[in-house]
Amino acid sequence: MTHVVVVGGGITGLACALELADAGARVTLLEASDRLGGNIRTTRFAGLDVDEAADAFLARVPEGVELCERLGLEGELVSPAIGSAYVWARGALRRLPTGGVLGVPVELLPVARSGVLSVGGLARAAVEPLIPRRPTAEDALGPMVSSRFGKEVLERLVDPLIGGINAGDANRLSASAVTPQIDVVARRSRSLSLGLRSERKANPPDPSAPVFFTVRGGMERLINGLVEALESASPPVEVLLNSTVEGLEVDLSGVALLTGTSEVHPRRFATDGVVFACPAGAAASALAPLVPSVAAMLRDIDYASVALVTLAFDDSAMGRDLDASGLLVPKPEQRTVTACSWASSKWSHWRIPGQTIIRASAGRDGDDHALDLDDDELIAAVLADLTRLMDVRGDPTEVRVSRWPHSFPQYRPGHLTRVDEVERTLAADLPQVVVTGAAHRGLGIPACIRQGRGAARTLLARLHTDAARA
Repeated sequence: MTHVVVVGGGITGLACALELADAGARVTLLEASDRLGGNIRTTRFAGLDVDEAADAFLARVPEGVELCERLGLEGELVSPAIGSAYVWARGALRRLPTGGVLGVPVELLPVARSGVLSVGGLARAAVEPLIPRRPTAEDALGPMVSSRFGKEVLERLVDPLIGGINAGDANRLSASAVTPQIDVVARRSRSLSLGLRSERKANPPDPSAPVFFTVRGGMERLINGLVEALESASPPVEVLLNSTVEGLEVDLSGVALLTGTSEVHPRRFATDGVVFACPAGAAASALAPLVPSVAAMLRDIDYASVALVTLAFDDSAMGRDLDASGLLVPKPEQRTVTACSWASSKWSHWRIPGQTIIRASAGRDGDDHALDLDDDELIAAVLADLTRLMDVRGDPTEVRVSRWPHSFPQYRPGHLTRVDEVERTLAADLPQVVVTGAAHRGLGIPACIRQGRGAARTLLARLHTDAARA
């Protein structure tokens, strides 16, 4: 029976382990921390099970929904009770205009009505269809958008959305990696707005289809369901917590891993193959003696740190109606809070009469000042921002601070080219090893599930090919 070790117990590693087990492999999963789930965590807060990080996944790509169906959770999926959001622009909260694609305007009238752009910014965006297309190898999202629509569209619409999703700076993010649908149209169409409009006309979205889903009771139910499925596999997946890879050896007989654990005696595993589904730096450390070029490319992947402050208030503390899913704060306007989810408006199952739940994000690529504050300082800074942004008038009844250091990989321009090179080098020089995860081809939950399953299939295909040749 083929034996595979999966390194990393986040959603990618768990999905990979399940795919391997379903294919009949014997699987050992190593997780460096004392819990499974990585950046997915749900804990009790203000009488509810409230997520400490991601609270939803994209509904319009299949992998998240398929996994929920596999785990028997399809009946527990919930879509947001409200879909619109606000952005802080020109000294006030203004509703994000409808009809755009990740902040890129497709129709200008909704943008004009929103008041997000100044008259000058609106006029600059309006001439986008007249600007000649300039073929370029440039892969930075920010310059692509600002060169066509102007600085305001980038700073007040695109960067708050894309930068918020990635905890990054659109000027330093790869367009092909983070917004492939925009990148493809930009490279083949004379006008980005007209090209996106044509794409929408050819493939109109279903307005009744949910954009996001969550799992009632919290996203950690996905992790618990995966763990139960791994325990039920035949043979059951062996899960070892507090276990790090301290050494990796490869010879004609296979792969050997030496793990460092909290136990007195480290363990040595002889295995047929390894999937590294862990942060890029951890994989780089293990691979450096064998494939130094791959290790160097993995070490070049930067990470951003974020903190999430969850607050419960009496409804009377709200100085305005929370009639949206939340708000975004453009970088020029940021003090501490980068975005704020009006969680008890967004999710009906988080609503208790008389109580409001808010989740405020802080920290992004290039700005760690919020992470340098202690909890009391961070809470005070967040409350000051909430007073300024949404007129909060009272003290919270409960507060929770969740810190996620080095948790958001940053896809710099040229990222996918480097990932391709990592994969080609490993396939040629170390085919018993595959690397995958959020640092590679997508950091959303469906993207991580897709990568984990794909890594399992890739490794098994290689091992079966080698066995057939032997």
